[in-house]
Amino acid sequence: MIIRPAQIDDERKIAILIAEFRVELRKLKGIETTANENEAVEEFRGYLNSRYKTFIAQDDNEELIGYMVLKIEDIVVWVESLFVCSNARRNGIASKLYDKAEEIAESLGGDTLYNWVHPNNHRIIPFLAKRGYDVLNLVEVRKKRRGETAKEVVNVGEYKFKY
Repeated sequence: MIIRPAQIDDERKIAILIAEFRVELRKLKGIETTANENEAVEEFRGYLNSRYKTFIAQDDNEELIGYMVLKIEDIVVWVESLFVCSNARRNGIASKLYDKAEEIAESLGGDTLYNWVHPNNHRIIPFLAKRGYDVLNLVEVRKKRRGETAKEVVNVGEYKFKY
């Protein structure tokens, strides 16, 4: 397996992964959808045309099995997306992608990565905790959207928030 920067030639293959990632994120909010590869292509093109860096994990058969998107602002590196195909999980792929992100942050003079995480994402939270990420930096608070149903409650200190 190799970790390498994504290229425009990867567009169709990475779009499949991006679309799968978006479906999984929506499930965290209780929204059932289908993968939309055309939207994913546009999302990927946006990453190529801005201050985002996209890296892919490629297996020995040159199949894309994971990807990571970083947003870089000066020395601050945000991990915008981290995804590994379901059939390739639990093989250290996410760790290798994350190692690359930490290497980039360090090379820029930063000492940590920043992550936006859904509070009920029970895959990424333990992954980050295992790597030493345990400082809550900020909480995003908003009103419920029309028609939205909050199904869970998240505790942050002494406060309870619907999610």
